[in-house]
Amino acid sequence: MSPRSAVAVRTLTALPPWLAHALRAQRGPVPWSAVVRGALAAGPLLLTAVLAGHTSLGVVAAIAAMLAGINDRPGSRRAAVRRLGAPALAGAAGLLVGTYAGDHAGPVALTLLLTGLGLLAGGVSAIGPVASGGGTQLLVAAAIGAGMPLPDSGGARALAFLAGAGWLIVLRLALPTPGALAGDFRFDGERAAVAGVYEAVGALLDAAGTEHATARRAALTAALDHAQDALAGPRLRRYASSAAERRLHAQYAAALPLAEAATALAWAGAPLTGRAAEGPRRLAAAVRESAATGPLPAPARSAPALRALDDALLRAADAFDQGAGSDLHTRRRGARDLLRTAFGAGGREYGLRVALCFGASAAIAQALHHSRWYGQHTHWYWLPATAVFLVKPDLGPLVSRVLCRAAGTVLGALLFAGFAAVLPRPQGLVALVAVCGALIPVATRHFAAQTAVVTVLVLSLVMVGGEPQASVGRIGETLLACALVLIVGHLPMPGERGGHVRARLASAADAAHAYLVHVLDGLDGSDDHATRWTLRREAYRALAEARAAIALSAAELPALARHTEGTDEVAALLERLVDTTTAAAVHLDDTGRLDRRHGDLLTELLGELAAHRERVGLPARVTDLAVAV
Repeated sequence: MSPRSAVAVRTLTALPPWLAHALRAQRGPVPWSAVVRGALAAGPLLLTAVLAGHTSLGVVAAIAAMLAGINDRPGSRRAAVRRLGAPALAGAAGLLVGTYAGDHAGPVALTLLLTGLGLLAGGVSAIGPVASGGGTQLLVAAAIGAGMPLPDSGGARALAFLAGAGWLIVLRLALPTPGALAGDFRFDGERAAVAGVYEAVGALLDAAGTEHATARRAALTAALDHAQDALAGPRLRRYASSAAERRLHAQYAAALPLAEAATALAWAGAPLTGRAAEGPRRLAAAVRESAATGPLPAPARSAPALRALDDALLRAADAFDQGAGSDLHTRRRGARDLLRTAFGAGGREYGLRVALCFGASAAIAQALHHSRWYGQHTHWYWLPATAVFLVKPDLGPLVSRVLCRAAGTVLGALLFAGFAAVLPRPQGLVALVAVCGALIPVATRHFAAQTAVVTVLVLSLVMVGGEPQASVGRIGETLLACALVLIVGHLPMPGERGGHVRARLASAADAAHAYLVHVLDGLDGSDDHATRWTLRREAYRALAEARAAIALSAAELPALARHTEGTDEVAALLERLVDTTTAAAVHLDDTGRLDRRHGDLLTELLGELAAHRERVGLPARVTDLAVAV
């Protein structure tokens, strides 16, 4: 770390969490592939529509491409289809509903309808990132459909919206990526994701016996989640259909016992020689280069976990040679599970808050519109659309979102006012849309930067559509939305506060319980490793999601953060429980019995979790296992 970076880290650490989060930005290389896609999406769509005489439809298509560009994150093509396509379908539905409601419903009925949509979208958003993106686009598109006066029918607008998002998906599927330039067009993100798992295993083995072991284990979980998502996206056939894809699936599956053994070795706390990590790194290189594994290091079999590591290396080498397999050790969530999440404690709290913000902002915007506060501007959608982004916890803690949104909007509006004064119309504005589309993949690293770029892009689209320059009005509406969301965010709601965090923590506890029960069942001689690896993956993924929710809650203002105090301690206990269960499973494979050290620690951890059960709402069945252990 450079001295300048060290000073920056110390400065952020000294600041209050809610302010430090607002100043923190993601780092990494520039995603040039996404930049090229962004440049070829909204701008060219708008230009084509202008030349064809359908400017209003081009504006809608460009908005859809912009929203899809915000979701265009690193990953495989297969995962991108779901990540971009599902929200686009929700956005088209929202645009259709909003258009017809805006044309035929009065202000009161329209406000009630938008409030109901907010309740639905907020609850669904609790399911996961893709569902959250769908909820966002549903509400934003509904506000645009109801508040943007365009001459086209609702059906034409919805088709234009799908065309705009679909064009970006086509670019994502068709354009070459760094992986394709290396000679492998089919697997642009999948191969790198699987290789990343083996590298994370090697990094965890290097960290065994050091203070970095916990962080490396979390990094291994993230790598496994990323690879699983990259390989499990939609396909025309249910199973891997080509030899190359089956080989890649087999290589992913072969990493699971390696990850299990590495976790057990890190749990033991004894340092390892550098040779232990050499094998996984050679396998990582073989995945990246689609080559043979080559010679692997000589075995070291002095302990059960080391024997498990060596056995896993041998099985991995065999899997690399055979290349047969398609099991990703993941289970599809049923409709009942999804509904339970959407209408559970977390979904209800989320839905109520989104509904209140979206409905109130729509009511205020219409009141201002009908009182002619807007003057000649007939657009009132900016206020509710802004409230949607502000109320979404996916984008960071509440105060951080508000600060970044306000700063980004002011900066973007001022920049656009300067550009609008000198650029020719519409050619210069179309070029500005293309430039902003290219900047979105980089700007998503910080919410304020993303807001500034999106503000310039949307104001350009509005002016191309025939509206006069409206930077000052947009600033006022954004600040009003910020105040509204801050107020609603601190209002008491029915039920217990922090429901989203507690729901995530309860899901992690359930997954840890299922994993531990399966391992204890192994005492009777059962040998179902595939199910065990599936349950272990689910336990660690649920823990990672709970940790992310807890970190966001901890960065809120103290008035909100206090509602989830103590949840980080429970998450740490659950992580230790799952790590110990993994170590016990490896020992059980080797000896056929549960080591006393493992049993005592499992009992101790379950007892500590029992002490926290009432305070954070853990399921009783998790701690009742202490007797069985």
